[in-house]
Amino acid sequence: MIESLKKINLKDILFLDIETVPLTDDYSKLSDIQKKYWDKKASYISKNEEENSPQDLFGEKAGIFSEFAKIVCISVGFVNETNSGRKIRIKSFYSHNEKELLEDFKNLLDKNYAGDNRYLCAHNGKEFDFPFIARRMLVNGIKIPKILDVAGKKPWETTFLDTMELWKFGDYKHFVSLELLADLFGIPTPKDDIDGSQVAKVYYEENDLERIVTYCQKDVITTINIFLKYRGEEIITDENVEIIK
Repeated sequence: MIESLKKINLKDILFLDIETVPLTDDYSKLSDIQKKYWDKKASYISKNEEENSPQDLFGEKAGIFSEFAKIVCISVGFVNETNSGRKIRIKSFYSHNEKELLEDFKNLLDKNYAGDNRYLCAHNGKEFDFPFIARRMLVNGIKIPKILDVAGKKPWETTFLDTMELWKFGDYKHFVSLELLADLFGIPTPKDDIDGSQVAKVYYEENDLERIVTYCQKDVITTINIFLKYRGEEIITDENVEIIK
């Protein structure tokens, strides 16, 4: 187990995951300046991928870049200690209107996670979820909540927890997926329906935001259980998970 994690009270941690999609369903709908800078981005990506046009790469890759994508869902999880054991409560902020869901999420952070001993936890959160949320808040004219405002802070002054970083144990080049960690620890896979590469298709072609929300919630539950395994503790099973509408 990772002893330092045992010192953190679970009720002080907000576990989260986000789902993102390209800003539009087609490259042709980008503005001229967006096309210009996406083409530059695509030329860099194509050095590491099979040769694809900027148009093809937009549909495949734009969703991971905050300048060319939007958030359609943020799911959060809380761990509650009860007389009958631990329970997970899950709530999702989702909308076709990104500003609306970000404002709702900000209200949660401002109300409950503005203190010095509050934490955010996600898988690869430090490189993806946390900065992505902050950038998209700026784009939408939303003041960044205290817990996400890390400008000028040293790394050890932030209260970010990252289940991927914790797995690295100092090996900064190492990447491990949430699904693989789940398998290693005997945790049910969160990818039993769709995975991240299919989110844009489900959103734009199938218009099924609810399906994306369900997928996002599963990732949060898995992240919580991986974190518990890092602490040397038992996972929380599905019958002890409550979805808050």
